[in-house]
Formats: sequence, structure tokens, C-alpha cells
Amino acid sequence: MPNIKSAKKRVKVSAAKTARNKAAKSALKTTIKKANAAIDTNAADKEEAVKVAIKKIDQAAAKGLLHK
Repeated sequence: MPNIKSAKKRVKVSAAKTARNKAAKSALKTTIKKANAAIDTNAADKEEAVKVAIKKIDQAAAKGLLHK
């Protein structure tokens, strides 16, 4: 455990960023899985699901969550 005040803050900030990134990656994976399931089952809304997945992937890449 760090003793210096700034080091303690960096631990908190790092934990918060890690949690945010983990939640965003999980949501992205869920969206991709839904799109793949819609394609596999030939669902009526498969075009919309794919469009949403593509948008989420682009947003994640823009934020640096994924490599472009």
C-alpha cells in the first residue's frame, strides 16, 4: 500500500478507470454476442443489431478501448 498522498490517489484513480473500462468492454462484448446471435437465428431485427454493434465498436475504438 502506498504511503505518499499522490500515490494513494493514483491507486484510487487507477481502480476507477479499470472498473469503467471493464464495464465498457463487457457491454461491448454483449452487444457483439447479440448481433452474432441475431445473424445465426436469422432474426427479423438482425440488421438493426449489427448496426448497433458496429456503432459500439467504432465508439470503443474512438475512446481507445480497442485498437483501431
